[in-house]
Amino acid sequence: MHRVPANGANIPAIGLGTWTLKEDLATELVGSALKSGYRHIDTAAMYENEEAVGAGIRASGLTRDEVFLTSKVWPTDIAEGDLQRSVEASLKRLGTNYLDLALIHWPSKSIPLAESVKALNEVRDRGLARNIGVSNFTSALIEEAVALSEHPLACNQVEYHPFLDQDRVMSACKRHGMALVSYCPLARGSELFEAPEVAGPAQSYGKSPAQIVLRWHVQQDGVIAIPRSSNAGRIKQNFEIFDFALTPGEMAAISALRSRNYRICDFEFSPDWDQN
Repeated sequence: MHRVPANGANIPAIGLGTWTLKEDLATELVGSALKSGYRHIDTAAMYENEEAVGAGIRASGLTRDEVFLTSKVWPTDIAEGDLQRSVEASLKRLGTNYLDLALIHWPSKSIPLAESVKALNEVRDRGLARNIGVSNFTSALIEEAVALSEHPLACNQVEYHPFLDQDRVMSACKRHGMALVSYCPLARGSELFEAPEVAGPAQSYGKSPAQIVLRWHVQQDGVIAIPRSSNAGRIKQNFEIFDFALTPGEMAAISALRSRNYRICDFEFSPDWDQN
């Protein structure tokens, strides 16, 4: 299995994102993904599916140490004390005694980052998480978080796909040995899949456009993708990307699509994004 080393973490390059997956469907799809070869599952307290995700992991028949499990703490809960309690509650819902990776889900505009990073470090010190990191952090916030953290940060999980330029964030991650974990890695589909830069290689390699885009992710140094799907067949297909490679020309052509700077997840609580 292709893994990405990141400050002590060894993260499978393809994971299953579970945002919007609920109850029995989430359990079934997590179990199915793990049986298809996935070893990386991503959830969050905000997704309200941790019980179902935990049930899916148990249903897979795999031992706990065979699965790399990430969960995230919502920004309203990242004050000292609140963050630790949030991780403890996640563990209880998931039915496990540790996370492989605990993340601050979004930076907060009201809670000092120093306080949140200190609490996150305590989560690691107590063994509640083996690795810690951040999500939706800009390059400036990465620098600040790294400077504040006693333990190295394993990753920054951000929206990343061929339609969005994340060069500054990626450079900051590389500077500090962190992985970049891509959510919405397929830019939600059809327009990207119809682009000649994606459709052409799909035809050449006999792969789906989604497989081409996911291959583009994992061929970049330090990049991990966590596609989400509610279709078990598509989830299995998304994992089947390690039997071919894109050429440097194909990689460059897909990367050139970022000039449109299309961002899906932008909210009133979002930070001031890097302008590339």
